[in-house]
Amino acid sequence: MSNNRFSSASYADSKPHYHILDGLRGAAALMVVWYHVFEGYAFAEGTNGVEGGGLINVFNHGYMAVDFFFMLSGFVISYAYDDRWNKMSMGDFFKRRLVRLHPMIVMGAIIGLTTFLLGGGVKWDGSVTPMSGVALAFFLTCCFIPAWPGAMHEVRGNGEMFPLNGPSWSLFFEYIGNICYALFIRRLSTKVLAIWTAILGVIYAWFAIFNVSGYESIGVGWTVGDSVNIFGGFLRMMFPFSLGMLLARNFKPVRVRGIFWLAIILLFALFSVPFFPSVDGICVNGIFEMCCIMLIFPTIVWLGASGVTSDKTSTGVCKFLGDISYPLYIVHYPVMYLFYAWLIKNQLYTLGETWQVVACVYATNVLLAYAALKLYDEPVRRWLAAKLRIGVKK
Repeated sequence: MSNNRFSSASYADSKPHYHILDGLRGAAALMVVWYHVFEGYAFAEGTNGVEGGGLINVFNHGYMAVDFFFMLSGFVISYAYDDRWNKMSMGDFFKRRLVRLHPMIVMGAIIGLTTFLLGGGVKWDGSVTPMSGVALAFFLTCCFIPAWPGAMHEVRGNGEMFPLNGPSWSLFFEYIGNICYALFIRRLSTKVLAIWTAILGVIYAWFAIFNVSGYESIGVGWTVGDSVNIFGGFLRMMFPFSLGMLLARNFKPVRVRGIFWLAIILLFALFSVPFFPSVDGICVNGIFEMCCIMLIFPTIVWLGASGVTSDKTSTGVCKFLGDISYPLYIVHYPVMYLFYAWLIKNQLYTLGETWQVVACVYATNVLLAYAALKLYDEPVRRWLAAKLRIGVKK
């Protein structure tokens, strides 16, 4: 690679990493924020009883960025740790992953609590949430223990696993993926890993194409309120995670010029594809989702890992995007809760009516993510790494 500097998204303590994959993770995080803007319009329409409301009509497939994240995670975990187990215990691995992931989970809970109280401390139906429930929600979110629908600490009333910071559900499954990796997946030979991944792929395709969730999409995993979301969330994490590992184990670079910008354009185009209605009991949208996750995303990861940054500017852009990707994903949704409440109150449902506020929301989230990274996440991780006597990703 042309430049082996480490970033906050670095995958291992002593290994060079893939700058373009860093950048793609950050770009995908920005797309998640964009998707949630349009989710806000749909949510406001549905809450206010607008006819035909409740459906996301722009950037419809932005939720698939999460599946892209899971695939990247499997790739980089395999790259970073597969050859280190002869000198690293399972306890060391778990400590490293906790130091990498958990400080921002706590920060997400803090910001989520703050915005919840700023929003009046009420559920979406307007009913007041007891402060004991809010305190319990904060404590359990910091401990990463999910809330079940209807529980006292399910403070927003719409069934989210982590009601102070909804997108944390994917990190919950990321933890499960890391545990499964350490316990058994890493021990699989490449051939057995390929068989494992193929079996998961068949099950996942069945789940998506035959609309097992009833959503006509794979947008599951965000609640523990039903077995479909729990099972679907596990599938949604485990298949792309395992496929990412398989890619890493078989990786051989293929040079493609300009892959970073081409990949961003392709991801944006895929996420912008309109929703496909089902035909004769077959979920056409599920077919599209499987094509993306099984064919296009792996190609993007492979080519992204093959690419190199050839100048300081592109390296700097990828490093910045990689650095803020995880903080941005964690901190953005508490801000979006306030944005959603504002949309509902003012009965605003389009970008044309709200673009100035959207620009402010976007800028606030990026600045908040960068501040959280530099003033909290990096210092806390360095401190924890020193206390636990493990290497820290710089």
